Amino acid sequence: MVTRILNVVTNVSHYDDPSHATGLWLSELTHAWEIFDDAGYTQTLVSPAGGHSPLEPRSLKFPNYDKTAKAWRADPDRMSLLDTTAAPDDIDSADFDAIFFTGGHAVMYDFPDSVGLQRITREIFERGGVVASVCHGYCGLLNTTLSDGSLLVAGRDVTGFAWQEEVLARVNKLVPYNAEEEMRSRGANYHKAKLPFVSYTVVDGRLVTGQNPGSAKETAQKVVSVL
Repeated sequence: MVTRILNVVTNVSHYDDPSHATGLWLSELTHAWEIFDDAGYTQTLVSPAGGHSPLEPRSLKFPNYDKTAKAWRADPDRMSLLDTTAAPDDIDSADFDAIFFTGGHAVMYDFPDSVGLQRITREIFERGGVVASVCHGYCGLLNTTLSDGSLLVAGRDVTGFAWQEEVLARVNKLVPYNAEEEMRSRGANYHKAKLPFVSYTVVDGRLVTGQNPGSAKETAQKVVSVL
């Protein structure tokens, strides 16, 4: 039976200040997609509102714009996937073995309070599937509760984009909140690498999280291992 992955991307194109663009951090999707594709998995894209997922401009520049991201942008079929993402209501969670939240600062706005994504995440996790995120993708896990009302991340080991990395990326004054702090406030055991921007992942049973864009490949590999 084919393993099926649901990749989550954003619909948001800018910060609170419309003059500052953001969106999907493309390599976080393409690195994971390549790992899952090589494993023979079937993949689907979903976003909080369905439809178009804009790209983060900074992810399309050196050194973030690597061969996998360039190949995706050069492929009309792949780019069309980002124009026609499913909405949560279109998704039957029983069709998927894992959900993978990609990042980009945009997700800080539309991931946390998506009731549809929370439903899908809860159902996949409680059915024995894998829940994963990379970088800011962990914002999609902040408010997800299980059937007993407890937060999915409470008491669990997680990682995600660190506040130190926000400062170094010079966006700490643009972001709507401190994601690391929000994750800790929900009872999660937040971990980060000793050095910023190096690949770092945390596995807590069927919860797999990666810290930053450079962690996407390793995070996907860990998801494959758990599955």
